[in-house]
Amino acid sequence: MRDISFGQYYPVSSPVHRLDPRNKLILVILYIVALFFIRTFTGFGIMALTLLVMILFSRVPIGKVLKSVRAVIFLVLFTMVLTFLFYKGEASDLIAEWWIFHLYWQGLISAAKLSLRLILLVMGPALLTLTTTPVELTDGLESLLKPLALIKLPIHELAIIMSIALRLIPTLIEETDKIINAQKARGADFESGNLFKRAKALIPVLIPLFVSSFRRADELADAMDSRCYRGAKGRTRMKVLRFRLSDLVAFLFMAAVFFVILLLRYDWFGWVAMLPFAIL
Repeated sequence: MRDISFGQYYPVSSPVHRLDPRNKLILVILYIVALFFIRTFTGFGIMALTLLVMILFSRVPIGKVLKSVRAVIFLVLFTMVLTFLFYKGEASDLIAEWWIFHLYWQGLISAAKLSLRLILLVMGPALLTLTTTPVELTDGLESLLKPLALIKLPIHELAIIMSIALRLIPTLIEETDKIINAQKARGADFESGNLFKRAKALIPVLIPLFVSSFRRADELADAMDSRCYRGAKGRTRMKVLRFRLSDLVAFLFMAAVFFVILLLRYDWFGWVAMLPFAIL
C-alpha cells in the first residue's frame, strides 16, 4: 500500500511542475477525452508516447508513475478476462470453444485495448497529482469553476473538499499500514482463506481506520475554526496564478495530439491529404 502514488506530490523542479494548475487540469481533461476516442493500437501508441514525454519533462521517475497502476491491476485483469470470455464475434474469427465460452481473436484485441485504456487512464491523473500540490489543485479548480458561482454553487468549498481528500490519501494509507501491522503482531491472519474470510478479517482494520479518520476530521475542523476560516469571502492567495508561454506550448502540444486522435478515429487523414489538391 505504500507504493500507491495517487495523491502523493513528488517535489522536484521541472517544466511540468511550473505549469499553471488550471492549464494542467485542462490538459488532463483533454487527455482523458482523447483516450475514449481511440479505437486503434496506433492511437494508444500516440497517447503512451505523449504520456512518456510529459513524464520525462516532469523529471518524475517512470517507476513512480507506474506504481499508480498497482491499485487497479486487479480491475484491469478482471475486465480483460471478462471481455475475452464473453465477447460475441463471427464464426470465422473463432479461436477456441469450451463449454459456454467462445474465444475470438477480436475479443482478445478488444480486451487488450480496454486494458490499455484503463492503464493510461490511471497514469495520466497520477502524473497530475505527482506534479501539482493539493493547494495548487484547489486554486486551479476554483479558478476554472468560478463561472458556476453565478448560480450560487459553493465553488470554494468544493475545491477545499477535493484538496483535503487528496492530502489525506497518503495519510490514510500509512494509517492503514500501521493498523494491519499491529493486528498481525496480535496474531491476525489476512492472507489465508478464501475471499470471504479475507474480507471478514479486514473488519478489525476498518473499524479503527474509520475512528481515526473521524478523529482527524474533528481535529482539522477545530484547526480551521481556530484560524478563523470562514470560506471564500475575503480570502486571498499567496501565489497568484499566471498563464505563461510554457503553458501555451503545452496546451498547443496536447491540442495537436487530440487533433491527431480525432483524425485517426474518423479516418480524416485521407481528406486532409486531399485538401491541398482541392484548394489548388
